[in-house]
Amino acid sequence: MNIKLIALDMDGTLLDSNKNLPKSFIPWVKAHPSVKTVIASGRQYYTILRDFPAFSDDLVIVAENGALIFDHGEQIFMDSMPKEDIHKALNIVESMSDEIVPIVCGRQSAYILSSVSEEAFNQSAIYYERIKRVDDLHFWANNDDILKIALFFAKRDAEGYLGSFEELGSRVCAILSGDRWIDIANKSVNKGSAIRFMLSKFNISPDEAAAFGDYLNDASMLEACTESYCMENGHPDLKAISKHIAPSNDDDGVMRVLSKIVD
Repeated sequence: MNIKLIALDMDGTLLDSNKNLPKSFIPWVKAHPSVKTVIASGRQYYTILRDFPAFSDDLVIVAENGALIFDHGEQIFMDSMPKEDIHKALNIVESMSDEIVPIVCGRQSAYILSSVSEEAFNQSAIYYERIKRVDDLHFWANNDDILKIALFFAKRDAEGYLGSFEELGSRVCAILSGDRWIDIANKSVNKGSAIRFMLSKFNISPDEAAAFGDYLNDASMLEACTESYCMENGHPDLKAISKHIAPSNDDDGVMRVLSKIVD
């Protein structure tokens, strides 16, 4: 295969169940500078920088599920939410269970209510290196470029709430990104749109691109690349649309495949 771009989800895909990076990943990237290695994650940009210290400049980073893209440290794309849609989404969440924890994800920082439990804050801090405890999410939504609203479900029942957000409007939507997470963002924001933007920018065809994912928020990314891989541990619906099944994230699946498809 003449692969020029590799797009990788992090959690459940590149990282193992203990959130560890494969030992061979950094050497592999260093050895293949002609391949665009893309980290495509729902995580905050600053969190991805934390996870790849002194290494991020070798990568293209797609953060917040595609709302923000950095190429070797330079911002090349941002798709922020309209203010009225942010407030409407927050109003819907505030009318629901107190156990649902909203995180307003801005370009400069993420914002979470001061009143949330330590468990919810600690779980959020895994994905948000820059996160502020605040008393009013609406205020901070007006004072930053908001990329998405992430909702944390401590009881791992996120999928059951997905239908509650059908009335968000024509510009935004909710997508399941894990059994504990729902992300609300512009309909134009997804990993697939980000990958297609980069394929066009770098003059790479879909046939020269491979993508790896494990959950439903990876579907559009896999559809954007001819060589699509769902991890063995992935969601059944994602397996159904993937061209290939890779070994699981706990079996070094990404690196095992890369060693075969890239010279």
